[in-house]
Parts: sequence; C-alpha cells; structure tokens
Amino acid sequence: MTVSVRALRPDARADLEGFARVRHAALPFVLVTPESLAHDLTRLHPDAHYRPLVAVADGEVIGTAQVHLTHESAEPGQGNVNVYVHPGHTRRGAGTLLVRAAEEHLTAHGATRLFAWVVDEPGNRVFAEAHGYRASRAAHFLRLDLANGTLPPLQDPPPGVELRPGSDFAADPRPLFELDAETTADEPSDVDTEFTDYEAWLEETWRHPLFSAELTTVALVDGRPAAFSAARTDGGTRYGTVMTGTARAHRGRGLAKLAKNDSLHRARAAGYTEAFTGNDTGNGPMIAINKWFGYEICGTEVRYVRALG
Repeated sequence: MTVSVRALRPDARADLEGFARVRHAALPFVLVTPESLAHDLTRLHPDAHYRPLVAVADGEVIGTAQVHLTHESAEPGQGNVNVYVHPGHTRRGAGTLLVRAAEEHLTAHGATRLFAWVVDEPGNRVFAEAHGYRASRAAHFLRLDLANGTLPPLQDPPPGVELRPGSDFAADPRPLFELDAETTADEPSDVDTEFTDYEAWLEETWRHPLFSAELTTVALVDGRPAAFSAARTDGGTRYGTVMTGTARAHRGRGLAKLAKNDSLHRARAAGYTEAFTGNDTGNGPMIAINKWFGYEICGTEVRYVRALG
C-alpha cells in the first residue's frame, strides 16, 4: 500500500477532517478542529513558513505533521517538526516520509535547529533518535473531570482585585496581549519567544476559532490586568486552559489560581465535561496549582532536538 505526503490546504475539507481525526487519535489531550486548522493555515504570520502536512494511504489521512519556524524567537533558524501517525497505521513509513518532507521545507527556509514533541512511548522515542534527534525537556498533559469531579470552592477576590471575563476586553484586547507577552517570555522552554507583534497576536490568538474570550478570566489589580487564565473550547464538551500566568510585579499572591478557578467553574456551568491543560515538567508552581484543582497526568511528551549541518 503506497503512502504519499502532501501539504494541507485550507480548502481541502477531507484532509482537514483527516488531520483532526489523526491528531485526536494520537494526541487526544489537545483541542483541534478542521476550522482551527484552516484558521492557522490562513492566519499564521508569513515568517513562520507554516506548512502542515498529511500522509495519505488509499485516500485516507493516516499521519500529520505541523511544520513551522518559531518566528517570535530572537534567535533565527528555530524550526518545529511535530509528527503524529494514527495508532492503527504505524510502521508503514508515513512518519519517515513526513519527517523528510518537513525537514526539507524548514531547511529551505533557513532552519539550523529543529525541535519535535514526541509522545513518551518507547517506539516513538526510538523513531526520533533514529532520525538524529536527541531528548531534551518534557511536558505533561493533564485532565480534569469537570462533570464528576469536585472543584475547589470559589473565593472572593482580595481587596483591590477584580475578576472579569476576557470578553470585557473585546473593544481593546491590547492589555491582555501585553500580559500574555510578559508571562510567555518567562515560561520554561528550549527557545525564548517574544510577542512583539500585536496584529499577529490578534490573528493567531484572540481571533482563533478555539479561543473563548467568554471563558477566559482576567484578574485586575487596581483596574489593570495582573493575571489571567486563557481558555479554548472545541465547540463540544472539551475545554482547555492554554496559558495561565501572572505579571511579574504581582506574583506570589495566588492571582493565577484565583483566575483559573473562576474560569473552570464557569466552564462547568456552561456544560463542558472535560478540562485539559499542559505543564512543563520543570514548572513546579503551575504543577502544584493544577494538582490543587484535581488535575491528573494523562500523558507525557518529550522535546527532541536536532542540530542541522
């Protein structure tokens, strides 16, 4: 059975649905829909050279690759290759074809170092190492049962602190962009990133079809955003927090925990039954917060790195 690789297109509905189906089968902890894939294809910054790929056999998508440069990094040449093959279609060469096509694309656009998230299973790790990648940091996926679990009770904000939904900033989201940029810069990572392009952030984050401004919670101190918990949903029953953080001047006061608890309670009230999030294994403070909420680790990925040339 012949396997071929082609670029994902925003007008190819069957491929978009196949991409989402494979990603859900291989990595069920991350929210993705055909609509979110089409949005990324048409809205990501040109400097990312974003080129997702699909591996196809007998007309069916059996593998996917997310391929792009980290254009927000001050250090040029940082490429990303995240390959996932449907668990029922492994060992057919799809992964190797996807890696080869991804590396060719990124090399052509000046990549000098490649990063890949790899599901922490022996076969996946052997595959990555056989292609010249070496293990780096790790990250956990965490799941919380919103339908049957028990959330910590809501707490009244301390004096001078107010909780508001992200949708209250619809007229001017820039304060949330500035807060997101500051907290993202301090996240543990192999690659430093800097959000400096407000218009790109609007397209890629604020206007993303999975982003829920209504379920995002912002903690204000004396009227200014100081902490937040950003939410995404799949339009069904699954909800995820994709970034939770606090401005440097306000850390140590429990504001991120306060914001996330408010968002979780509102997500459950809105009918969402599962909550997902992710943590770098070295991010002790956030791991402690998520354990306090009742999240349980449901998967782990290892970051692999390959230097080129």
